[in-house]
Amino acid sequence: MTIEEKGKPVSDADRQMLNARVEQAGELFGSGYNCSQSVVAAFADLYGVERELALRMSAPFGGGIGRMRETCGAACGLFMLAGLENGSTEAGDRKGKGNNYKLVQELAAEFRRRNGSCVCRELLGITTGAPLSPTPEARTENYYKKRPCPEIVREAAAIYCDHLCGVSFRGDDGDENASGSGKGNRDENG
Repeated sequence: MTIEEKGKPVSDADRQMLNARVEQAGELFGSGYNCSQSVVAAFADLYGVERELALRMSAPFGGGIGRMRETCGAACGLFMLAGLENGSTEAGDRKGKGNNYKLVQELAAEFRRRNGSCVCRELLGITTGAPLSPTPEARTENYYKKRPCPEIVREAAAIYCDHLCGVSFRGDDGDENASGSGKGNRDENG
């Protein structure tokens, strides 16, 4: 499947290829890449972006943007893919910017619907005002067990896969499902 073919019926083979990217995103996260890197690197080659560049450009968005626990890095990766797909490249291209913002808003609404929030600290259940640390935790078995991140990374990749396959993210009433609340109650290191 090429990006130019988006919108056409998706073959079973193309769907399987895209679904493999969901697993690839999960494997990248499991191997130590951050949430944003894992989502972007799983799809970047579809846009002619080399893996190293994809990993570098998405690196700052992990941990809710630099471990500040703001917008989830997996969601940021999803939005970066939207930019690779249809981001405007002309300064005065209001229509192009609008099309990209619309896509990002649709992807964000679906991310919130599936995960409860787009905010890292809410997804992690961080309720304390613990100081932020720039140092990532060691990737141990316990690290993966106590976080929803592995599943959220896969879910972000699945959302993008669905988007590429032409799945509509609007509810039956035509409204986007954008509500949700975070999950759990964990401290800053959650």
